[in-house]
Amino acid sequence: MIRDQKTSAAEWVPRTHDLIKLRLAAAACRGCELYQHATQVVFGDGPKDAKVVMVGEQPGDEEDRKGHPFVGPAGRLLSKAMHEAGLDREKIYVTNAVKHFKFLERGKRRIHAKPNGIEISACRPWLEAELASIEPELVVCLGATAAQSLMGSSFRITKDRGNFFPHRWAKQLVATVHPSAILRLPERYEEEYGLFLRDLRLIAARVKELELAS
Repeated sequence: MIRDQKTSAAEWVPRTHDLIKLRLAAAACRGCELYQHATQVVFGDGPKDAKVVMVGEQPGDEEDRKGHPFVGPAGRLLSKAMHEAGLDREKIYVTNAVKHFKFLERGKRRIHAKPNGIEISACRPWLEAELASIEPELVVCLGATAAQSLMGSSFRITKDRGNFFPHRWAKQLVATVHPSAILRLPERYEEEYGLFLRDLRLIAARVKELELAS
């Protein structure tokens, strides 16, 4: 096991590149306090030989109940946009920077709460273990939390959206908005969805370039 005295999941991350073993081990993680309230850990899904890994922020209410990432409203919007952009979701590994659902209770509803820096940092060993196992050509960060988890707190989606950068965990990394951000702006849905689709088409084109170069 990787040991760390700080608030971190590192103690629970086994030294393996086997995604099945990582997924099983993640269920026992106590690296931060989020596990106390979430239904279950939500690990990444997708092929172990994926060329592309998409990283979101954290599971939502539906993901927390079902145990799979990107199966709620934002996930369905992502699948729609990926299909239109020419990206095959079945060939892409999807995961989150934080593996437990953080929320506030409002009556019977559970409202998404943004994970803080300590929680994001605590969960980073799981994300790094996934990336080390898959060795993707391209990492796509969906939203600021994912981008800052991998690129540092100074990274800004508004400035660097759609730009490709070299990265230690992949040949390249690119960031765009999280699809949930589009759903939170119904009055600007068409505009924001169009920009998101533009980003995904750029990503699809870059994937083809990387495939030809490999």
